[in-house]
Amino acid sequence: MSALSPPLTVYYGGTFDPIHNAHLAIAIGVRDALAAQVHLVPAADPPHRPVPGASAAQRAQMVALAIAGVPGLELDTIELRRAQRLQGQPSYTVDTLTELRQREGFSRPLAWLIGGDSLASLQQWHRWTELFELAHVIVVARPGNPLPQPLPPALRNCVRGGQWCTDAQQLRIHPQGCLYALPLPLQDGSASAVRQAVAAGLPVAGLVPAAVADYLEQQQLYRVHTG
Repeated sequence: MSALSPPLTVYYGGTFDPIHNAHLAIAIGVRDALAAQVHLVPAADPPHRPVPGASAAQRAQMVALAIAGVPGLELDTIELRRAQRLQGQPSYTVDTLTELRQREGFSRPLAWLIGGDSLASLQQWHRWTELFELAHVIVVARPGNPLPQPLPPALRNCVRGGQWCTDAQQLRIHPQGCLYALPLPLQDGSASAVRQAVAAGLPVAGLVPAAVADYLEQQQLYRVHTG
Protein backbone atom coordinates (compact mmCIF):
# COMPACT_ATOMS: atom_id res chain seq x y z
CA MET A 1 0.00 0.00 0.00
CA SER A 2 1.33 3.44 -0.92
CA ALA A 3 2.06 5.77 1.96
CA LEU A 4 -0.15 8.32 0.21
CA SER A 5 -3.12 5.98 -0.09
CA PRO A 6 -5.97 6.84 2.28
CA PRO A 7 -6.76 4.13 4.83
CA LEU A 8 -9.59 1.73 4.03
CA THR A 9 -12.26 1.07 6.63
CA VAL A 10 -14.25 -2.12 6.25
CA TYR A 11 -17.58 -2.57 8.02
CA TYR A 12 -18.52 -6.15 8.84
CA GLY A 13 -22.20 -6.36 9.67
CA GLY A 14 -23.95 -9.33 11.17
CA THR A 15 -26.31 -10.57 13.83
CA PHE A 16 -23.38 -12.08 15.78
CA ASP A 17 -25.80 -14.29 17.73
CA PRO A 18 -23.22 -15.14 19.03
CA ILE A 19 -19.93 -14.05 17.48
CA HIS A 20 -17.74 -17.13 16.97
CA ASN A 21 -14.23 -18.04 15.86
CA ALA A 22 -15.11 -18.15 12.15
CA HIS A 23 -16.41 -14.55 12.36
CA LEU A 24 -13.17 -13.55 14.05
CA ALA A 25 -11.05 -15.33 11.43
CA ILE A 26 -12.83 -13.47 8.63
CA ALA A 27 -12.36 -10.09 10.32
CA ILE A 28 -8.65 -10.73 10.91
CA GLY A 29 -8.20 -12.09 7.39
CA VAL A 30 -9.75 -8.98 5.86
CA ARG A 31 -7.65 -6.75 8.11
CA ASP A 32 -4.44 -8.47 7.07
CA ALA A 33 -5.21 -8.90 3.36
CA LEU A 34 -6.28 -5.28 2.82
CA ALA A 35 -4.33 -3.48 5.56
CA ALA A 36 -7.71 -2.21 6.69
CA GLN A 37 -9.38 -1.19 9.90
CA VAL A 38 -12.33 -3.56 10.40
CA HIS A 39 -15.41 -2.41 12.30
CA LEU A 40 -17.78 -5.16 13.44
CA VAL A 41 -21.37 -3.88 13.32
CA PRO A 42 -23.98 -5.90 15.23
CA ALA A 43 -27.39 -5.68 13.58
CA ALA A 44 -30.22 -4.31 15.67
CA ASP A 45 -33.27 -5.79 13.94
CA PRO A 46 -32.26 -7.81 10.87
CA PRO A 47 -35.18 -7.56 8.38
CA HIS A 48 -34.33 -10.84 6.61
CA ARG A 49 -33.65 -13.09 9.61
CA PRO A 50 -35.46 -14.44 12.69
CA VAL A 51 -35.33 -12.49 15.94
CA PRO A 52 -31.91 -13.05 17.57
CA GLY A 53 -31.67 -15.28 20.64
CA ALA A 54 -29.63 -12.69 22.56
CA SER A 55 -30.48 -9.06 23.08
CA ALA A 56 -28.72 -6.35 21.09
CA ALA A 57 -26.77 -5.30 24.19
CA GLN A 58 -25.67 -8.88 24.84
CA ARG A 59 -24.58 -9.43 21.24
CA ALA A 60 -22.59 -6.19 21.26
CA GLN A 61 -20.95 -7.16 24.54
CA MET A 62 -19.92 -10.53 23.09
CA VAL A 63 -18.34 -8.79 20.09
CA ALA A 64 -16.46 -6.47 22.45
CA LEU A 65 -15.19 -9.46 24.44
CA ALA A 66 -14.17 -11.37 21.30
CA ILE A 67 -12.06 -8.56 19.84
CA ALA A 68 -10.60 -7.13 23.05
CA GLY A 69 -6.89 -6.61 22.51
CA VAL A 70 -7.02 -7.57 18.81
CA PRO A 71 -5.33 -4.77 16.78
CA GLY A 72 -7.29 -3.36 13.86
CA LEU A 73 -10.69 -4.64 14.99
CA GLU A 74 -13.30 -2.36 16.52
CA LEU A 75 -16.89 -2.64 17.72
CA ASP A 76 -19.26 -0.18 16.05
CA THR A 77 -22.75 0.10 17.60
CA ILE A 78 -24.13 2.48 14.97
CA GLU A 79 -27.11 0.22 14.18
CA LEU A 80 -27.97 -0.33 17.83
CA ARG A 81 -27.92 3.39 18.56
CA ARG A 82 -30.14 4.09 15.56
CA ALA A 83 -32.61 1.42 16.67
CA GLN A 84 -32.89 3.11 20.05
CA ARG A 85 -33.68 6.41 18.33
CA LEU A 86 -36.18 4.92 15.88
CA GLN A 87 -37.91 2.59 18.33
CA GLY A 88 -37.84 -0.77 16.62
CA GLN A 89 -37.93 0.12 12.93
CA PRO A 90 -36.12 -2.37 10.67
CA SER A 91 -32.36 -2.01 10.38
CA TYR A 92 -31.21 -1.71 6.75
CA THR A 93 -27.63 -1.66 5.48
CA VAL A 94 -28.33 1.31 3.20
CA ASP A 95 -29.40 3.37 6.22
CA THR A 96 -26.27 2.36 8.10
CA LEU A 97 -24.04 3.36 5.19
CA THR A 98 -25.88 6.66 4.78
CA GLU A 99 -25.26 7.44 8.43
CA LEU A 100 -21.63 6.35 8.16
CA ARG A 101 -21.13 8.74 5.24
CA GLN A 102 -22.63 11.55 7.28
CA ARG A 103 -20.24 10.66 10.09
CA GLU A 104 -17.08 9.97 8.06
CA GLY A 105 -17.53 12.23 5.04
CA PHE A 106 -17.80 11.28 1.38
CA SER A 107 -14.12 11.22 0.39
CA ARG A 108 -12.92 8.39 2.63
CA PRO A 109 -12.86 4.87 1.15
CA LEU A 110 -15.41 2.71 2.96
CA ALA A 111 -16.40 -0.88 2.27
CA TRP A 112 -19.18 -3.19 3.42
CA LEU A 113 -18.27 -6.86 3.83
CA ILE A 114 -20.65 -9.66 2.83
CA GLY A 115 -20.48 -13.38 2.11
CA GLY A 116 -21.01 -14.94 -1.27
CA ASP A 117 -24.41 -16.20 -0.15
CA SER A 118 -25.47 -12.62 0.62
CA LEU A 119 -24.35 -11.49 -2.84
CA ALA A 120 -26.76 -14.01 -4.37
CA SER A 121 -29.68 -12.30 -2.61
CA LEU A 122 -28.35 -8.73 -2.81
CA GLN A 123 -31.04 -7.62 -5.24
CA GLN A 124 -33.63 -8.35 -2.54
CA TRP A 125 -32.03 -5.92 -0.11
CA HIS A 126 -33.75 -2.64 0.67
CA ARG A 127 -32.63 0.05 -1.84
CA TRP A 128 -29.75 -2.21 -2.82
CA THR A 129 -28.63 -0.16 -5.83
CA GLU A 130 -27.70 2.70 -3.49
CA LEU A 131 -25.14 0.58 -1.65
CA PHE A 132 -22.55 1.18 -4.37
CA GLU A 133 -23.16 4.93 -4.24
CA LEU A 134 -22.12 4.86 -0.59
CA ALA A 135 -19.39 2.22 -0.29
CA HIS A 136 -17.44 -0.56 -1.91
CA VAL A 137 -18.77 -4.07 -1.41
CA ILE A 138 -16.25 -6.78 -0.54
CA VAL A 139 -17.37 -10.37 -0.98
CA VAL A 140 -15.80 -13.27 0.90
CA ALA A 141 -16.65 -16.44 -0.97
CA ARG A 142 -18.04 -19.40 0.95
CA PRO A 143 -17.47 -23.03 -0.07
CA GLY A 144 -20.19 -24.24 -2.40
CA ASN A 145 -21.27 -20.73 -3.38
CA PRO A 146 -19.37 -19.76 -6.56
CA LEU A 147 -19.38 -16.06 -7.39
CA PRO A 148 -21.17 -15.06 -10.61
CA GLN A 149 -19.01 -14.53 -13.68
CA PRO A 150 -19.95 -12.31 -15.42
CA LEU A 151 -22.08 -10.20 -13.13
CA PRO A 152 -25.85 -10.21 -13.63
CA PRO A 153 -26.99 -7.18 -15.70
CA ALA A 154 -28.73 -5.38 -12.83
CA LEU A 155 -25.64 -5.66 -10.65
CA ARG A 156 -23.31 -4.79 -13.52
CA ASN A 157 -25.14 -1.49 -13.97
CA CYS A 158 -24.40 -0.46 -10.37
CA VAL A 159 -20.74 -1.42 -10.13
CA ARG A 160 -17.82 0.78 -11.10
CA GLY A 161 -16.72 -0.33 -14.57
CA GLY A 162 -19.51 -2.90 -14.74
CA GLN A 163 -17.31 -5.76 -13.53
CA TRP A 164 -15.49 -7.25 -10.58
CA CYS A 165 -12.63 -5.14 -9.28
CA THR A 166 -9.41 -7.17 -9.41
CA ASP A 167 -7.00 -4.62 -7.92
CA ALA A 168 -7.38 -4.00 -4.17
CA GLN A 169 -5.68 -0.62 -4.59
CA GLN A 170 -8.86 0.57 -6.32
CA LEU A 171 -10.60 0.25 -2.96
CA ARG A 172 -8.43 3.12 -1.71
CA ILE A 173 -8.27 5.20 -4.87
CA HIS A 174 -12.07 5.43 -5.03
CA PRO A 175 -14.32 6.10 -2.03
CA GLN A 176 -17.07 3.76 -3.23
CA GLY A 177 -18.51 1.76 -6.12
CA CYS A 178 -16.21 -1.29 -6.45
CA LEU A 179 -17.24 -4.92 -6.07
CA TYR A 180 -14.23 -6.90 -4.90
CA ALA A 181 -13.90 -10.63 -4.24
CA LEU A 182 -11.49 -11.48 -1.43
CA PRO A 183 -10.28 -15.08 -1.31
CA LEU A 184 -9.82 -16.18 2.29
CA PRO A 185 -9.31 -19.62 3.83
CA LEU A 186 -12.65 -19.87 5.61
CA GLN A 187 -12.95 -21.57 8.96
CA ASP A 188 -15.87 -23.88 9.70
CA GLY A 189 -18.35 -22.58 12.23
CA SER A 190 -21.76 -21.01 12.56
CA ALA A 191 -23.78 -19.20 15.20
CA SER A 192 -26.50 -21.85 14.93
CA ALA A 193 -23.97 -24.57 15.73
CA VAL A 194 -22.90 -22.66 18.85
CA ARG A 195 -26.50 -22.18 19.96
CA GLN A 196 -27.29 -25.85 19.38
CA ALA A 197 -24.22 -26.93 21.35
CA VAL A 198 -25.18 -24.73 24.30
CA ALA A 199 -28.79 -25.95 24.21
CA ALA A 200 -27.55 -29.55 24.26
CA GLY A 201 -25.24 -28.87 27.20
CA LEU A 202 -22.12 -29.42 25.10
CA PRO A 203 -18.88 -27.43 25.52
CA VAL A 204 -18.27 -24.57 23.09
CA ALA A 205 -14.51 -24.32 23.62
CA GLY A 206 -12.96 -24.07 20.17
CA LEU A 207 -16.14 -22.60 18.69
CA VAL A 208 -16.04 -19.19 20.35
CA PRO A 209 -13.35 -17.12 22.06
CA ALA A 210 -12.87 -18.06 25.73
CA ALA A 211 -14.26 -14.73 26.95
CA VAL A 212 -17.43 -15.29 24.92
CA ALA A 213 -17.80 -18.84 26.29
CA ASP A 214 -17.56 -17.43 29.82
CA TYR A 215 -20.17 -14.78 28.99
CA LEU A 216 -22.58 -17.39 27.60
CA GLU A 217 -22.28 -19.28 30.87
CA GLN A 218 -22.71 -16.18 33.02
CA GLN A 219 -25.77 -14.97 31.11
CA GLN A 220 -27.24 -18.46 30.62
CA LEU A 221 -27.79 -17.66 26.94
CA TYR A 222 -29.25 -20.16 24.44
CA ARG A 223 -30.06 -22.70 27.11
CA VAL A 224 -33.26 -24.72 27.00
CA HIS A 225 -35.33 -23.87 30.06
CA THR A 226 -37.96 -26.34 31.16
CA GLY A 227 -40.55 -26.33 33.89
